Amino acid sequence: MNRSDPRPLNLLWLQSGGCGGCSLSLLGAESPDLFTTLSAAGINLLWHPSLSEQGGADLHRLLQTIIAGDLHLDLLCLEGAVIQGPNGSGLFHRLSGSERPMRDWIRELAQRAEHVIAVGSCAAYGGITTAGGNPSEACGLQYEGAKSGGLLGEKFHSLAGLPVINIAGCPIHPNWVLETLLQIALADLGASELDELQRPRSYANHLVHHGCPRNEYYEFKASAEKSSDLGCLMENMGCLGTQAHADCNTRLWNGEGSCLRGGYACINCTAPGFEEPGHPFTRTPKIAGIPIGLPIDMPKAWFVALASLSKAATPARLKNNAHADHIRVAPGNKVKDK
Repeated sequence: MNRSDPRPLNLLWLQSGGCGGCSLSLLGAESPDLFTTLSAAGINLLWHPSLSEQGGADLHRLLQTIIAGDLHLDLLCLEGAVIQGPNGSGLFHRLSGSERPMRDWIRELAQRAEHVIAVGSCAAYGGITTAGGNPSEACGLQYEGAKSGGLLGEKFHSLAGLPVINIAGCPIHPNWVLETLLQIALADLGASELDELQRPRSYANHLVHHGCPRNEYYEFKASAEKSSDLGCLMENMGCLGTQAHADCNTRLWNGEGSCLRGGYACINCTAPGFEEPGHPFTRTPKIAGIPIGLPIDMPKAWFVALASLSKAATPARLKNNAHADHIRVAPGNKVKDK
């Protein structure tokens, strides 16, 4: 259903405790680019810390105008975790030029927004900013890790009646953000379009495993043993692609890239708590030789049985190539019976 209101949607983008990597990724949007997409969707970018010329007093006036209700805010995007320290005061992070904690500005603006969007896993769940004992007392907008709550509380709903929309990822794919904004602009994003962690289903209904270039190795359980190997990274190298909700290998970065295509294991960065798995990212924890992190929708007994059968049937080509850094044995033209 299309929006009946022809008025442009006002978008305000703020940054808190994070690295800015989601903004950097967003600028990599192509076909179309960021600004073309916003224009086509009828979205007016009020302010972005890296893209806007206005700053200081101009920004303060803009924020006060929104809080006073004199300027309608349709889309509030936050990048980075909310900083609550020290001792719950929020004073570790004050908006430049003001004495107020950034978290207080965010809370007030959220009450005025039609939609509140957490951009990246830090804004959604706390993410990397909460790691190492969380000295800054960081949290997400509506989550603290996997526990609902965060800055705005479990019961928060924006003026449009939705909870915080968590576009999780570290960083996000630019199209995850733009596609969500387009859905909102078309009045096509309801509660049913968000999963149980409030992520848009447009990307979260997929697994990173889908489209993985190492899937043939996975099917035959021909596993890599070191980082340069071509084999499947799940059994030994910490890959969580069979559990991670994202479409990274079917919706590539810059038309051709993903972590797995670059030879690095998926660390499930769209999930809360990914930043501290309790073991090295590139090592698979096991019990009795069986990986702990099995595919999310497969019983352990089935996986063990199928893995045994698959390994028994692994073609010699895959056994050789799995432990090499380049293809040593090319596929044959015809399978010969032995």
